[in-house]
Amino acid sequence: MTDSKLYLNVPYAQKDAAKALGARWDAAAKKWYVPAGKDPATFAQWTSAELGASPAKPAKSSPPKSSSVNATVTLPTIADFVPYDGDEPPWNP
Repeated sequence: MTDSKLYLNVPYAQKDAAKALGARWDAAAKKWYVPAGKDPATFAQWTSAELGASPAKPAKSSPPKSSSVNATVTLPTIADFVPYDGDEPPWNP
């Protein structure tokens, strides 16, 4: 008998439903699977196209870049505007 497991594509939001049907968590693979003795047809909504095939891992996407990283600085167009240089507080003349 082989030790192959039928891995499932279970979204996190549906993990409790899969667990209630008898699916088990494989911590090493970080995937849900159908344990021996359970009918794989019960888990049809989470199986891949081929029975027994391990689902492909989704490609990791990079996190979205913050809009402040590429932001441009726009200075006011007031004629007497002096940016704060850190020496004196701007409210003391």
